[in-house]
Amino acid sequence: TDLFDFSHTDLDTSSLPEGLGFAGFRLLHHSDWERDIAAFLGASYFRATSASLQFGLSARGLAVNTAMSEPEEFPEFTHFWFERPADADQVIVYAFLDSPSVTGAYRFIIERVSGDVIMDVDAALYPRKPIERLGVAPLTSMYQVGENSRRVAWDWRPEIHDSDGLAIHTGGGEWIWRPLANPPQLRFNAFADNNPRGFGLLQRDRNFDHYQDDGVFYERRPSLWVEPRGDWGKGSIQLVEIPTLDETFDNIVAFWNPDKPVQPGEETLFAYRLSWTGRAPRPSLARCVATRTGLGGVVGQTREYFSWRFAVDFLGGPIDGLAGDVEVVPVIEHSSGRVEITSARPLHAINGYRAMFDVVPPEDDTTPINLRLYLKRKDNGEPLTETWIYQWSPPPMDQRDLHNPTHL
Repeated sequence: TDLFDFSHTDLDTSSLPEGLGFAGFRLLHHSDWERDIAAFLGASYFRATSASLQFGLSARGLAVNTAMSEPEEFPEFTHFWFERPADADQVIVYAFLDSPSVTGAYRFIIERVSGDVIMDVDAALYPRKPIERLGVAPLTSMYQVGENSRRVAWDWRPEIHDSDGLAIHTGGGEWIWRPLANPPQLRFNAFADNNPRGFGLLQRDRNFDHYQDDGVFYERRPSLWVEPRGDWGKGSIQLVEIPTLDETFDNIVAFWNPDKPVQPGEETLFAYRLSWTGRAPRPSLARCVATRTGLGGVVGQTREYFSWRFAVDFLGGPIDGLAGDVEVVPVIEHSSGRVEITSARPLHAINGYRAMFDVVPPEDDTTPINLRLYLKRKDNGEPLTETWIYQWSPPPMDQRDLHNPTHL
């Protein structure tokens, strides 16, 4: 409590309960003191609600050396200043960031737009020493169990996650969807880009039946979209997936890492918009709405070797109302092994399309296999969907059970 000094404020400290201290602050709606808008709480963490009035994933002011061999450094917002709002739907917050490696000044213009919370962020960073991995606009979320990742699926609920995928709108205009996973070991991926148009951790699955959680309502969790303002140049959107056995552990991190190293004593400026929303930006092409995985092979036939099946569903865009005589084909790339039993067919239950294929991994090799998929028209090669990317880690040989039924 000695960290909290109220002697230079107008607060009547004699009215405060003994032992009262603060780790941050909350923003509430001026006409509804039960309605959370945003909260800044702990280190440089903060989060906001969307129209659902639910908290979910968090953002941070800055990430320093995340997922490296040495311990991660967590900068802190040590001071806050508030500007009196000019109207009831906007507030401006200033924050001072400090850590052994860097100091910084932040301004947050926070407002509600159609129920969503929009934050325009300006950050001025002043490194004290070289930083090997700087994470700008870092997002932190949780993914334990989902349709595609059931390694720890012993809970009664079918799915448990605050976000189900990383979306990227590249500087070249491509839309990419990377489903999240709860891997058996830490995974780090970097997606190179130049002046990205946006990225975010999204909760696309909004169906209560897929979660069955009537306590925390995962289907209501906000998505968080980052939209750079100004020239960010070359760098990469980096994704960290950490194994977890518990939903209270935030195990997903995504951020922008600039190619140009920051130099001690130099000023580095970043500006971006954060949108806490249930209506994240959508590509004009069909978007991925589900990824499911399981044992491969042909039903009713004895499996002679191990393979893993992927079923990827797409919805919307040019697929919606596509003429029945148009042939749709999958375009699949893979980093190793081989792909077989490929198909793309209408999925009338959702008025979309489903792509399916099996991956046969190399023998005695557990190296992760990178996959890339989109659907196109066969007649003119026109892309119909965003690009789905995935990283699958084949199990060790002694865990590649074929599960053949005894009657075959």
